[in-house]
Amino acid sequence: MLTKKENIPNALTLVRILLVPVFLVLTSMSNNTAHQLAAVVFAIASVTDYLDGYLARKWQVVTNFGKFADPLADKILVMSAFIMLVGLDLVPAWVAALIICRELAVTGLRLLLLETGGEVLAAALPGKIKTVTQMLSIIFLLCHWSVLGMICLYICLFFTLYSGYDYFKGAGDLFKDTFK
Repeated sequence: MLTKKENIPNALTLVRILLVPVFLVLTSMSNNTAHQLAAVVFAIASVTDYLDGYLARKWQVVTNFGKFADPLADKILVMSAFIMLVGLDLVPAWVAALIICRELAVTGLRLLLLETGGEVLAAALPGKIKTVTQMLSIIFLLCHWSVLGMICLYICLFFTLYSGYDYFKGAGDLFKDTFK
């Protein structure tokens, strides 16, 4: 049975997942007020991402549900946001495609490492910079702060590609027999 402390990080993850449809509805509306509300919803969801992980580590209540649902909730939120921003002509489709492909590739790599008994790769500084600039770019673009949003977006793109490369380089042994 879960304790109250174990339930709080998991509840925050569930809140993030439940905020995605709210975010999507607000983003699909064609007015600036709805987009600003979507930015607030996205910011709240982003804070839950930080908070659930922080609390789970602080209280040492990491659960299997959290290990599964937390990264899934992150991917659902971020990928949904970039898809909606492409639809609003606020993000070039090729940028969103690269970001989404990297997210899927790194998720697949982590699953492969778990499957093969390899060491799970922790998020390094480039990945953390990617996450922060990703979230800021989405919020700024939804608020129609285009210059700040695009600056963060391209910083995010750089760190998305760099951190993706870094993850695959770190797991190079996994693929050493692939091209013999």
